[in-house]
Amino acid sequence: MADRRHPEGSDPTGEHDRPGVFRRKGAGDGADAFEKLYRGRESEQRVVGETRRMPAADDDVPPLRSERPKRRTHHAGREYDGTGRTRRRRERTARKARNVTVVTLVVLLAAVLVLPTWFYLWANARLQRVDALQDYEGRPDRQDGEVYMIVGSDSREGLDDDQIQELSTGRAEGRRTDTIMLLYIPDTDDAEPTIVSVPRDSYVELAIPGYAPNKINTAFADAVCGTDDEGEEVCGGPAPLVRTFEQASGVRVDHYVEIGMGGFVGLVDAVGGVELCPEEPMEDPKAGLDIEAGCQTMDGGTALGYVRTRATPRADLDRIARQREFFSALVEKTSAPGTLFNPFRSVPLVLEGTDMFMVDEDDRLRHLATLLLAMRGGTRTTAIPVDATPTLPDVGSVVQWDEALSQEMFAAMQEGEPIPESAFQD
Repeated sequence: MADRRHPEGSDPTGEHDRPGVFRRKGAGDGADAFEKLYRGRESEQRVVGETRRMPAADDDVPPLRSERPKRRTHHAGREYDGTGRTRRRRERTARKARNVTVVTLVVLLAAVLVLPTWFYLWANARLQRVDALQDYEGRPDRQDGEVYMIVGSDSREGLDDDQIQELSTGRAEGRRTDTIMLLYIPDTDDAEPTIVSVPRDSYVELAIPGYAPNKINTAFADAVCGTDDEGEEVCGGPAPLVRTFEQASGVRVDHYVEIGMGGFVGLVDAVGGVELCPEEPMEDPKAGLDIEAGCQTMDGGTALGYVRTRATPRADLDRIARQREFFSALVEKTSAPGTLFNPFRSVPLVLEGTDMFMVDEDDRLRHLATLLLAMRGGTRTTAIPVDATPTLPDVGSVVQWDEALSQEMFAAMQEGEPIPESAFQD
């Protein structure tokens, strides 16, 4: 039986003599084509069992991990080192820059919005308030224009003994009106606001129960009191003054502003004085006034004497003309860029003004700002037209309005229209 492991034509070496089979030839023949193709190069063969020699202690040991060269991407500014350290450092830098930007924007936002808002609310809270604009049966309807009643009182509140002596104000108790003016803003874009003086000796029906017609100034005096139909006592003050004017003119008052002597002086001094131009020298010991003719900058005390004195031929009528002159000069000075953008002027102005002004309960600081801005572009000045200045028993010298011209003025104000030239009076 034939040996299956060694079939015919083969030997134990595994070499075959059969045709078509690759075989290793004798020692002198070399490798055949198959051997040449698949035999690995001698340089690539590893000697099995070769012992690895550890480097000596003083030999330079190559790094376990060779440094990878930095390579650039298509973006010339970005480099990769294979570890991510550069990327993380760049992200931390960007995050810090972003945080600084956010903090800066928050601080700027606070400076632009929060601080002015806080300052406005703080200054608004400093205003003194009084219930001056009360509703009552028969009160005039709201008109299209806007009317501010501006009252300068002779209240000595806020003045110490030295100031009372220096300003020659005396020590009268209570308060009376030194000035009554209206700022009328028509409801038309091309019309200028108008300052209208109300003579404080205007002879009108009073809104105080039990009192006959008298000077409009009487309606403001807190010593004048009466009892209404419900048995309640009604004394003079801002509300009776506003109601007396509204009933006499038919014009509704929208805002009320009052300032006393102390506030007057402080306000003028806060803006560095105002320039006024008396046409003649004026001297009045009762008002503490002694000035030369011509334009000059007056401090608070001098300006107070200038608007209070009656030592002129037309007495009260001359006085209301000077009051309009002063008020226009004050508004021009307070609204000038040199005042508004100078913290050494604007901050004292706000502090002095908000502490000394008295306004209606529904008025806010923004209404005072509206008053200021309305007059910033220029104003016209006039007074309620006067017909006569007789002297009446138990009343004294009074001012009677010109019925026709005053009604022409009031009708325009009721309609929100500009006051006609025919109704203007010095």
